[in-house]
Amino acid sequence: MKTDILLRMAIDFSLLSLVAIGGANAIAPEMHRQLVDVLHWMNDSEFANLFALGQVAPGPNIMVLSLVGWKMAGIPGLVVATLAALIPTCALAWITGRFVSRYGRAAWFDSVKAGLTPIAIGLVLSSSLVMAQAADRDLLGYVATAATAAIVIFTRINPLWALAAFALSSVTAAVL
Repeated sequence: MKTDILLRMAIDFSLLSLVAIGGANAIAPEMHRQLVDVLHWMNDSEFANLFALGQVAPGPNIMVLSLVGWKMAGIPGLVVATLAALIPTCALAWITGRFVSRYGRAAWFDSVKAGLTPIAIGLVLSSSLVMAQAADRDLLGYVATAATAAIVIFTRINPLWALAAFALSSVTAAVL
């Protein structure tokens, strides 16, 4: 059983890592779909919690894959998920670096970069939507998401202040 999970994680996370244009956040919607809707390895809340933990912990945001691996198969899952996420992207980055050093000044290369920008933005925005849907379960959650998004868009205030305020509000609401 555990071997099946490790193999499935290795394949899925390797493939996902190759399309993570914009970072690990860009693949969150597909990770969510696979882990929650297709494989039923966890529910929305568990996924949102692991994703949040991966975001606030120091280190790369790809850590969410390591956390999923750890939840599903312990230390072997953590190792398999982490290597599956890192090895393909490192290889792709190395190949891309060689390619850029050779063709980086070509006019067509600027077009390729310009074409990848909206793809990365769209993937990250879709990630935000999926995470909001997975995490928001009540009115306070919806208000926190909307207010934090407004703070990020319209001010220079660090969004962690908004998240801290809403965490305190949530704890207060739960106690009362």
